[in-house]
Amino acid sequence: MSYQHIFAGNPLDRGEAERRDEQWISDRAKDPASRFLPMHDLNVLISGDASPRLGWVTLDDLAQLGGDSDPILLGMLDGKAHFVVDVSANSDAEGHLEQNENFRFQDCRSAGTVVPGEEAGIIAQARAQLDWHKRHRFCSVCGNESEKGRGGQVRKCPQCNASHFPRTDPVVIMLVADVENDRCLLGQSRGRLARMRTYSALAGFMDQGENIEEAVAREVMEEAGIKVKNVRYHSSQPWPFPSSLMIGCIAEAATNDINMDSEEMTDVQWFGRDEVLKALDGKSEILTLPQPIAIAHHLIKAWATKSFV
Repeated sequence: MSYQHIFAGNPLDRGEAERRDEQWISDRAKDPASRFLPMHDLNVLISGDASPRLGWVTLDDLAQLGGDSDPILLGMLDGKAHFVVDVSANSDAEGHLEQNENFRFQDCRSAGTVVPGEEAGIIAQARAQLDWHKRHRFCSVCGNESEKGRGGQVRKCPQCNASHFPRTDPVVIMLVADVENDRCLLGQSRGRLARMRTYSALAGFMDQGENIEEAVAREVMEEAGIKVKNVRYHSSQPWPFPSSLMIGCIAEAATNDINMDSEEMTDVQWFGRDEVLKALDGKSEILTLPQPIAIAHHLIKAWATKSFV
């Protein structure tokens, strides 16, 4: 079963063959036909009010915004190279947009919910890659400052010749169902969910040397003290905050008694199907669920509506 979530569906051809030619990349970065997506403090440029779109600009427009001279190649579309470029160094970048009321820098989380689906996929790639380069300027082997290569697909160390590639961190997120009692397990982790008083599917980063099923079982046991069985894949979602891949699963509970990890979670509870359905409709007085931007919403909905069998 295939689901396409927000931040998936990127239409760009990432140009694997073209990236091998550094001169080609350099030429495209100076090509008037190329398009550039400015980001300021990891906020993305958006155009339009009624029907927002990504704010692609030309080389001349980019000069006005004072962008990085070494943009990151995202890929090709309609024969044109598309780049993301950091304009954070220009403290007045937003001031240049005041001449056009339809342009603005917007937080990527909210921007992903208003632009067309395929453009949200581009946001995921652009934000994750730009953020990775900002946080990984120095070689983790020798400490020397590294340099972009292959249009941003790698950072190379001129001192020890090590190559470092943008990383994606796999996260398992799972809806655990108690089939016998027709209820599901939801938790409230410390931090953002607790502040929002939201209950969500349990989740956690995968460890090295474990498969998806093992990660699901471990995380549920660690957070809730529940054993699971029959782990099934549902769908996945790129999550560029900063660079995760959410691997959505649905599992069955093999035990029922909750033994919560109070250091990581503020609450874990079983919720019946009727209450979850009310919460999905915004009518529950005791349960608030994640919004549709998150894969957790769709995992919960798939179980509650019996659309994933």
